[in-house]
Amino acid sequence: MATPAAAPENASSAPGTGAQTGTWVDPYRSYNFKLEIQGITEGHFTECTGLGVRVRSIAYREGGTSQVVHQLPGRVEYSEITLSYGLTTSRLLWDWLMSAVKGKVERRNVSIVMMADDGVTPVMQWNLINAWVSEWRGAPLDALGQEVAIESVSLVFESIDRA
Repeated sequence: MATPAAAPENASSAPGTGAQTGTWVDPYRSYNFKLEIQGITEGHFTECTGLGVRVRSIAYREGGTSQVVHQLPGRVEYSEITLSYGLTTSRLLWDWLMSAVKGKVERRNVSIVMMADDGVTPVMQWNLINAWVSEWRGAPLDALGQEVAIESVSLVFESIDRA
């Protein structure tokens, strides 16, 4: 009795995704990331929030057809990124903020790099172009607490790229 020909292994794969029907692919873990400033790793952070971009829409109506409202792409807005980290003796982020406070904004290219489970292999990267520190929040101090002192900085930037 003849057996049917087996389909090629990747015949059911979605183009460009590497995923196969019936094959589970674990998502990346959100706890393994680092910050690079001008290509140099400047530390690992406890939290990175606000990564996002939004294209505002512009609504307009055609003359004579008041029921139809068209949506056109408008201004692009990038979210402010907030990085939280354990307080150390490093002054890099503080000095970068102080340059803006003194009126001399230092724009730098910054990358947020997501690492694989091994903590070494980069798997995804967001490049923030012409970023600068716009806000700093100091660590809450509590003489009765036992928590790590966590402070945070916020970055603003002109554009974002995903590599």
